[in-house]
Amino acid sequence: MTITEDQPLDAAAVARRDALAGQLLQAAIGSADLQAVYLGLKLGLYGALATAGPATATDLATRVGIDARYAREWLEHQAVAGVVHVDDLAADPDARRFSLPAGHAEVLIDPESPWLTGPVARFFMASAQLMPRIMEAYRTGAGVHWADYGPDVVEAQEALNRPQFQHFVGDWIRDLPDIAARLDDGEGRVADIGCGTGWSSVWIARHFPRIAVDGIDIDEGSIARAREHAAREGLSDRLSFLHADAASADGAGRYDLVTIFEALHDMANPVEVLAAARALLAPRGAVLIADERVEPTFNAPTDSSDRLFYGYSIIACLPNGRVYTPSVATGTVIRPATLQAYARAAGFTTVTIQPTEHETFRLYRLDA
Repeated sequence: MTITEDQPLDAAAVARRDALAGQLLQAAIGSADLQAVYLGLKLGLYGALATAGPATATDLATRVGIDARYAREWLEHQAVAGVVHVDDLAADPDARRFSLPAGHAEVLIDPESPWLTGPVARFFMASAQLMPRIMEAYRTGAGVHWADYGPDVVEAQEALNRPQFQHFVGDWIRDLPDIAARLDDGEGRVADIGCGTGWSSVWIARHFPRIAVDGIDIDEGSIARAREHAAREGLSDRLSFLHADAASADGAGRYDLVTIFEALHDMANPVEVLAAARALLAPRGAVLIADERVEPTFNAPTDSSDRLFYGYSIIACLPNGRVYTPSVATGTVIRPATLQAYARAAGFTTVTIQPTEHETFRLYRLDA
């Protein structure tokens, strides 16, 4: 089929056409960049450069056990992309030495860096491999279970969130001074709903060393990883993890703080979960939610972070949110008005958008 325009394009249409073509080419470059980062992560190439220092292609190939010609091509791509530094452009290709510039390891592989971004490559590579299932979900209206995306997606999400919880969750809770005071005194208890692989629970326990934290998640594999993390961190005495639907969680009136971090938008029935969270609260307790910092209203086209959040939504969050029926099918782009409506429907009388600043998350306090 040939598609032609009925009329010649005016100047504005020509500009839009050319801009779209350029945008898609840039997206292709970005896709190739992510695939190269994926290779660097999975083959241990970045780690070898970070720990053992500058390397020729042969050096790097020897360190990680890959073919030298492939190593050279990957290194040259990474140099062209500005990810690694090459010391002498004019040197013989096999003699060139490549290194990670200062700060790049933090972005690529440092598990405790708040700038860690490299794992996004694992997320999008894994979701691309599941595209036939995602397309079938689009045709049928069904969902795609989180566990079906495989370990790359689960571990990427874990890796991206872990340093955010490590560095910021203490501040998020201390911006609720009445709640923080109880936790500091060791009198409070926390329920961490949608805890995933448990790093949010771990760091709540680290920041408030006198309390116990109960993590709850519907994904059995994530709960298993959470228990492993708690054991390795030496926190099994203060952390417990339950594989359960948060909407049916027990423990009415038991918790001074209930947290839901980057999980509400994935839930099929967020109002029921929030109602269950409200029931868990002790007198004068509060629910603290961190979810995506999207634009307050829909706007298009945009270069804001909404583009990325919609990207996550169309391939993962919306399909995952439709696994269980009925589902409100929120998707990643959960705007403040939507969250506030869910909270009020669940019986909360006060919904406060916290002044806490974070590049990715918007924080909400809910009071019964």
